[in-house]
Amino acid sequence: MPEGHTIHRLAQDYAAAFAGAPVRVTSPQGKFSDAAALLDGTVLRTADAHGKHLFLGFGGAEEGDWVHIHLGLFGKVAFGPAPAPPPTGTVRLRLANTTAHVDLRGPTTCALITGAEKGAIHGRLGPDPLRGDADPQAAYARVRRSRTTVAALLMDQKVIAGVGNVYRAEVLFRHGIDPYRPGRDITSAEWDALWGDLVALMRQGVRDNRIDTVRPEHTPEAMGRPPRVDDHGGEVYVYRRAHQACHICGGEIRTAELAARNLFWCPGCQRT
Repeated sequence: MPEGHTIHRLAQDYAAAFAGAPVRVTSPQGKFSDAAALLDGTVLRTADAHGKHLFLGFGGAEEGDWVHIHLGLFGKVAFGPAPAPPPTGTVRLRLANTTAHVDLRGPTTCALITGAEKGAIHGRLGPDPLRGDADPQAAYARVRRSRTTVAALLMDQKVIAGVGNVYRAEVLFRHGIDPYRPGRDITSAEWDALWGDLVALMRQGVRDNRIDTVRPEHTPEAMGRPPRVDDHGGEVYVYRRAHQACHICGGEIRTAELAARNLFWCPGCQRT
């Protein structure tokens, strides 16, 4: 499932390609046809993201229509130039204008909602490190009251929105925190450091459209090691490096299932 930086990057890309002018809206697959017909020819006003939720705002006012998209495990978005070719596969939603087109396939959610319904979705989500309105102390208030492990809390979208398996593993490693520590044992100073690091790492992810978490002194060039080869791309410390040597201490990276996802950590570096 894409992490929050990907959704914010998609919001930027949708807005750059289509915002401010009427857009052709269709549903070649047919599952979004009624809503597409209502939106066809209207102006894409803006694109917004909160955590793993993408919102496309149509019409002339903030209270206008919104397309709510959640990619889930299988959703894909593909941009291309105009003219748009005949659709192939199961295209749920296509936007097109005279310069570009974009196809959405396989999302968990693609629904036309009101401004009030959009507000309710925001209300269910925790603060997003990539949003200007985020309140990190609201997240910490939930963390410090919980006996749940900090690794599980970081993946709870009601606590903090947009953090997925990669960022959760990597930020805990970068701060030497044992992923099994209860949330209530995370100090205010530790939370501030975690949050600030997530903001920086995820902003970099939006810019680069990939996740890189190693510090400059630990890049392949700096360490004289081969670059990482993985479908997810990016240089990381522990994510999907189970049973390999830690870049820092040389110990073995461990893995275990936690909160229905595979956790990765280094017992030698994450002792606190």
